[in-house]
Amino acid sequence: MDHCLKLSKYLDESAEEILAEWDTFARTLEPAASGMATKALRNHARQMLTAISIDIDTAQTQLESTDKSHGKVSHFKNTAASIHGTLREGSGFTLVQLTAEFRALRASVLRLWLAGVVTFDEGVTHDIVRFNEAVDQALAESAVTFSHRGSETRDRMLAILGHDLRTPLSAISMSGQLLARLGNDSSKNESIGLRLQRSAATMTAMVNDLLEYSRSQLDGKMPHTPENCSIGEVAHNAVDESRLAHPECEYVLEVHGELNGYFDCIRMQQVMTNLLANAAQYREPGTPVKVKVAGQADEVKITVSNYGEAIPPESMEAIFLAMVQLPLDEEVARRPSTSMGLGLFVARQIVELHGGTIEVRSNREAGTSFEVTIPRRGDW
Repeated sequence: MDHCLKLSKYLDESAEEILAEWDTFARTLEPAASGMATKALRNHARQMLTAISIDIDTAQTQLESTDKSHGKVSHFKNTAASIHGTLREGSGFTLVQLTAEFRALRASVLRLWLAGVVTFDEGVTHDIVRFNEAVDQALAESAVTFSHRGSETRDRMLAILGHDLRTPLSAISMSGQLLARLGNDSSKNESIGLRLQRSAATMTAMVNDLLEYSRSQLDGKMPHTPENCSIGEVAHNAVDESRLAHPECEYVLEVHGELNGYFDCIRMQQVMTNLLANAAQYREPGTPVKVKVAGQADEVKITVSNYGEAIPPESMEAIFLAMVQLPLDEEVARRPSTSMGLGLFVARQIVELHGGTIEVRSNREAGTSFEVTIPRRGDW
């Protein structure tokens, strides 16, 4: 290493070495980083290093220097650091973990660079001061967008919850009034009872998803109770429940192979119910939702398919984030919706809890398929 190498130039030339340390540290931030690819862990890290390098060599006033050291943010939209903060919040990182990333970045860069500095002169001092100011600025930008997205998520969730619960609550209220007027007319009571069951199923699904999301944000770990049971039975129960919630949708269930194993069957039913609800919402009118459950040597595969508009390639990963909903076309938007944008998020959390994977394939010709693969005996 050139012992006279300026810090800005070092950031440019040694970016890969710095990013390798970033990866190593980021992977310790469990459970948010669990299973994340290197690209996701590094998101916008290289751009941040470039921005910091440029900032070190950019002239600034004393006021600008003071503002940076105090973490004051004025123009932060669409910077690498601000986007990083948004994505980290969406991936389940905490604000403490986000801050720790920048602390590790600061320490790693200074340790690596100072190891090659022989003379601690005015230029070195200047570079360290400017580097710390730039890191403070980047941290402030990330923290602001992280907090903004968290607030927006909370407000949106409460708004959607209030709006979507109003429909089943109204149905329950009107059904109760009608039952009171009908008295003992059993022929009509049955249909009203089914309406009450559908409304209750809708509300239960929404509350379950909300509880799981809340748990994931508080401690990152879902409680679970694995036991010996059959995924085939889980599939039948999930389809029966979905028929109640979506009576206008046809479900076609195909089950074969050995389906017994060591699972948390209550949570696996939640996975299937969420996938079925998603398929019912986005399918083309008049087309069925197909469910295939296949037992293999060491694992079980669950595939839920529907025909409808394809998921854009750029949205394949985003749909599994909390509070994300794809735009609906006019026909689909008119159908009753119980989605708060949590169903697929919760489904993936449960599947990963079982040591499994969930993948999606989508195109206009074949439709959309979600495939869940779980080991017959999870690593609990």
